[in-house]
Amino acid sequence: MAQHGAERDLYRDTWVRYLGYANEVGESFRALVPKAVVWASYGIATAYVTADAADKGLKAAQVNADGPDRTADITVAVVDTFVWQALASVAIPGFTINRICAASLYLMGRLTRWPLPVRKWATTAVGLSAIPVIITPIDRSVDYLLDSSLRKLYNVHKKPDEPRPV
Repeated sequence: MAQHGAERDLYRDTWVRYLGYANEVGESFRALVPKAVVWASYGIATAYVTADAADKGLKAAQVNADGPDRTADITVAVVDTFVWQALASVAIPGFTINRICAASLYLMGRLTRWPLPVRKWATTAVGLSAIPVIITPIDRSVDYLLDSSLRKLYNVHKKPDEPRPV
């Protein structure tokens, strides 16, 4: 959340942040809803990722209105935000919840005598309950991944004591 006195980020400090988790909810309900609903949840999450990246690009443009590296700074802000959000909010958690739900449905089919509708609802509950557990480890892992790779590329021209542009 935003620090005291800091500007609130619509995409990270408000309820809008939860739109990034739409695909995890869609994956949790995959056993119960048509595939089109699951794909629509990915559409919502992708729209959130794209809007956040555009917002960070606009903010970088305002901060660097006349700077010599204006285009580079805007590009870095957009790319860094989009890649981070795409991995941390859509791709990795979507895959993770999909596999958790598939495994739970399979195991319930092998280990219980519950009717299929009960197993499907239980699978959905397992998926939904896993979402808050996976968020922080995935976010930290994506930070590490980007710090170890992509972010090194666009910090090449920055002095070591200069802050990262995003």
